[in-house]
Amino acid sequence: MFRRMLLGALTRQRGKLAMIALTMALGVSLATAMLNVMMDVGDKVNQELKAYGANLSVVPRGASILGDLYGVEEGLGVSDKYLAEDELPRIKTIFWAFNIVDFAPYLETKASIGSGTREVDATVTGTWFDKHLDVPTGESVDTGIKRLKSWWDVNGGWADDSVSDASADGMMGSNLAAKLGIGLGDTVSVTAAESSGTVTVAGIFHSGGNEDDRLFVPLRFAQAISGKAGLVGSMEVSALTTPENDLARRAAQDPNSLSRHEWDTWYCTAYISSIAYQIEEVISNARAKPVLQVAESEGAILQKTQLLMLLLTILSLACSALAISNLVTASVMERSAEIGLLKAVGASGVEVSLLIMTEITITAFAGGVLGYFVGLGFAQMIGSTVFGSAINAKLMVIPMVAVLVVVVTLAGSLPAMKMLLSLRPAEVLHGR
Repeated sequence: MFRRMLLGALTRQRGKLAMIALTMALGVSLATAMLNVMMDVGDKVNQELKAYGANLSVVPRGASILGDLYGVEEGLGVSDKYLAEDELPRIKTIFWAFNIVDFAPYLETKASIGSGTREVDATVTGTWFDKHLDVPTGESVDTGIKRLKSWWDVNGGWADDSVSDASADGMMGSNLAAKLGIGLGDTVSVTAAESSGTVTVAGIFHSGGNEDDRLFVPLRFAQAISGKAGLVGSMEVSALTTPENDLARRAAQDPNSLSRHEWDTWYCTAYISSIAYQIEEVISNARAKPVLQVAESEGAILQKTQLLMLLLTILSLACSALAISNLVTASVMERSAEIGLLKAVGASGVEVSLLIMTEITITAFAGGVLGYFVGLGFAQMIGSTVFGSAINAKLMVIPMVAVLVVVVTLAGSLPAMKMLLSLRPAEVLHGR
């Protein structure tokens, strides 16, 4: 009997039930899209922010101490401390190796740069432009400033890392190029303390910083003219990180102050401080320091983005609950005579409520299933439009959506159920 009454109600009320299903589908679709994006947005936001520079700086420990004590940020030529170039690929062997997006070493030396009758003293920086590396794990990676400094405005092209017979291609900052009257394809002489060579300008760039007054050359060329074979002065690292919390800040100050459980949690979470600590473990005599402006901005932007998506999810579901409440209340009012008759022939208020709630629940779950798949499509649209990549569907969103459907259905039906329980058969059947 209950099943026959349920099927009959679903058939007779299909118009209003379809509206309830559509309302639920709209709310769930937005919730599904926001939840999937929110859970996958961390890497996406971090990837977008990587275009604005590295968030870790690795320097020799001696140079770092001088910088902390006396404000000598570079430390090069002051402490005569360097990192070994052949140790740098070890950075891809740490626990969070896959979070290391890009890295590039630097070796700076003062040199005389000449072109024709013009000659100026400037900083020559050796680096990797687009370096192919075989790392100790057996994998290969491509890294360098071509990816790390992708925000540079480059006129011409990026130089390559090849060096032959004391000559190489390089990239010149816009300010230095203006001083020398240099254009693309021109060749300049570079004379340093240990040696000299020639550099062909493959690209002229504008960074908006002090790099515009420098000449960037392949690392091996800079090592040759400065007499520092196999050495680098510093390294910049771009890593995907988790926003800092109290645990991460305590660990950054003193990892030994953590309990064993706290230490394991910190070490196995992609905090900027734990990645820095692991880099120091694999590179001899190195000090890895977070670039706080970049690291803190990433965390703040990520938290605000996730909060915004959470608020949108809550608001969409609240609107769905209000709409369902109005629809169910209107349905109960229209069916008041039917409900009164059921009560008059012996049905209790609980039994009638169970019948109505079963109708609403079936309809809501049908709308929820439709909304989930529509929401996956919305998530992909957001990922493609905002981040230029697909959003990974998270399985844990499915039970979360199921719980939300139940909560929204119950919240939206409560006012109508209260009205239903207060209906008196005699008054309803007499038209009052």
